[in-house]
Amino acid sequence: MPSAARIAAFEILQKVGKGGFASDLLLEAALDSRDAGLASQIVFGVLRFRGQLDFLIGHYSGRARGLDPEVQTALRMGIFQLRYLDRVPRHAAVTESVDLVKRARKRSAAGLVNAVLRKVDREPVVWPSREVELSCPEWMLARWGEAAEPIARAALQVPETYVRLSAGGPRIQDIGAQSIVPLLELQPGQRFLDLCAAPGNKTVQALEAGVRAVACDYSLRRLRPMIGLGVDLVVLDGTQPLPFRRPFDRILVDAPCSGTGTLGRNPEIKWRLAAADLLGFQQRQMALLQQAYALLAPDGLLVYSTCSLEVEENEQVVASLPPGVILRTVHRRPGRDEGDGFFAAVVKSAVIRK
Repeated sequence: MPSAARIAAFEILQKVGKGGFASDLLLEAALDSRDAGLASQIVFGVLRFRGQLDFLIGHYSGRARGLDPEVQTALRMGIFQLRYLDRVPRHAAVTESVDLVKRARKRSAAGLVNAVLRKVDREPVVWPSREVELSCPEWMLARWGEAAEPIARAALQVPETYVRLSAGGPRIQDIGAQSIVPLLELQPGQRFLDLCAAPGNKTVQALEAGVRAVACDYSLRRLRPMIGLGVDLVVLDGTQPLPFRRPFDRILVDAPCSGTGTLGRNPEIKWRLAAADLLGFQQRQMALLQQAYALLAPDGLLVYSTCSLEVEENEQVVASLPPGVILRTVHRRPGRDEGDGFFAAVVKSAVIRK
């Protein structure tokens, strides 16, 4: 019987392949701390290094296509443990990968998995392309130009955990995410709107400045973590006209995006995102920005931000605003800056108070 950690990792990787998110699924898994640690290592490792692992499946087996998803997942897990983890016994990685295939009712493939994994060693491999070596789709690498290799290599590393001390206690929040709210230059008593507020870290950060805050998102479930924080919560679709009569002194539009600045933390994005998806994000982002900008008070400031590295979601979105209102833009890039990648534009109102 495979260990609880490997069973959980296998099942989570199968669910990720059908659209789930690894971080959420790991939180939902009922594992003790030791099993949770190994499951997390395997899940994120397989997702980060999937390009290399799939090449290695072909390298050791002579075939990389035509494998059932369950068999492919077991091989990825086994090769990752054998080549990339130092403290996993070889026999455990091999035997339990075979058992996972049997448990998934793919007993006919057990011999193949066993034979392939017994060939795995730690000898250097000549990668056939930078797409494989960096374990990142070539279309992404091509977009990032000279920055592609540092970005992609950063995404192969386990990300640092950053903790911000707030009035309500310590909160885990990436250092890049922490850099966005200060751009608003918040002052006590200002009316502040956080249009895409969940999970609430940036709203809490804003509250510490003494603002009167309204936090919005598209579902009550996403807003629930902010109940009791002294903020007005509103469920709405931010792409539609907003139900507020008075303008806001400060507005944050931390827009839903592709997340290509967070590949180290959310590696499944590499294998799920397509270039054509970016324009879909852009349409929603432009709508959110336009609705929010219409509520910006004279002399007010708005910050539009994403955790995307893509021009369609960043520069092209803020270019839809009136000329001359962008005060500055900020780019944080993995491999150069600490934490996740972020884009932010600081925007002033086109209306000047007389």
